[in-house]
Amino acid sequence: MSAADYDPSLDRREDEERRVRGAKGEPDEDIEMIVEEEEEEDDVDDMFAVAMGAPKKVKKVKKVVKKPAPALITSTLDTAADPEGYYQIILGEQLDGGRYQVFSHVGKGMFANVVRARVLQPEGGEAGKEVAIKIIRSQESMYKAGMKEVQILSKLNQADPENKKHIVRLERTFEHRGHLCLVFESMSMNLREVVKRFGKDVGLNIKAVRTYAQHLFLALTLLRKCNIMHADIKPDNILVNDLKTQVKLCDLGSASDASENDITPYLVSRFYRAPEIILGIPYDPALDIWSIGCTLYELYTGKILFPGRSNNQMLLLMMELKGRFNSKMIKKAKFGDTYFDEMGGFESVEQDRVTGGDVVRKVHIAKPNRDLRARLMPPSSAQLKEDERKLLTAFVDLLDKCLALDPSRRITPKDALLHPFFRG
Repeated sequence: MSAADYDPSLDRREDEERRVRGAKGEPDEDIEMIVEEEEEEDDVDDMFAVAMGAPKKVKKVKKVVKKPAPALITSTLDTAADPEGYYQIILGEQLDGGRYQVFSHVGKGMFANVVRARVLQPEGGEAGKEVAIKIIRSQESMYKAGMKEVQILSKLNQADPENKKHIVRLERTFEHRGHLCLVFESMSMNLREVVKRFGKDVGLNIKAVRTYAQHLFLALTLLRKCNIMHADIKPDNILVNDLKTQVKLCDLGSASDASENDITPYLVSRFYRAPEIILGIPYDPALDIWSIGCTLYELYTGKILFPGRSNNQMLLLMMELKGRFNSKMIKKAKFGDTYFDEMGGFESVEQDRVTGGDVVRKVHIAKPNRDLRARLMPPSSAQLKEDERKLLTAFVDLLDKCLALDPSRRITPKDALLHPFFRG
């Protein structure tokens, strides 16, 4: 899947609806199941076939999934908001008593929409300065999330007084017609837009990726120092400056203190979601390392590493790249039996080519089908210059360490910055 054309907000909305239904004790899907017994073909990956000694049978479970109605979102009676609570942008409008004037609409996500504005009534002679203003949806839960983001950003900015750790700077806040507004320094565009404009389907230059990677790991060192997890790192939440020489991590609407550990299978946008989140294993800041690994792969190739249409398919793609999960991880996973049988076989939910319904297929993966080196260093890479080949080899090794299935084995931000990919 092309990284340039992907819109993660659509997946976040789907996952949010699943999360809301789950919180209400409702099943994720209304499923009608039809079970069939069929002869199984020989499978070289089935390491349990001999040991079991039973006739080779496989259960195929066809699921007819009824699409649920969209989750309703309650907004306030504020006439400035649409039915979902988003502020209705008016270009040229003045905000905060005439201090800012809106001149463009950047876009919107799960929590807010963002505009660009110019300072009209400055303090300290900054007339004409551009800022980005994040206008939080007028919904109580969103307001609370916005206030939490303000607290986290203030903590991070105070811990980085010299502005060297590549976290976007929050300048101030105000309220406008029932909406909490966060004022940020102005940046150029996000990395999704950079890939779309400069590296669609082919990715960015490895040296540019190295620079951006270094800045991201510096940002993570600050997050670790402040005991904070970002929990939604992806190209869309990384901003570049006008010269495209520097990136900053932004959008901490999903961030939390590392001591908070609410088990939910829908934390982080799906394509960047670490396996421990999907399996329901207590997580820690290593979840952000996984997301950075997925992001860096995307920047270099222009392709999405794990384009799974569900959490089930995400796990299958992870195992195809990194091999099977160890039994200890599966046993301590809250949702382990949702995906694995008692013998450790993965229950892959796939789409039937004929009926279009879901079919469950048992899959035993002993080793990766195609590793990172094969994906990132095709035969044509042999023609690269020696220094470029060494740099790419180091990049493969760094990504491999970021994408360890076991979070305790993932590289730390501090060790990443000492990696040969940066040190040479």
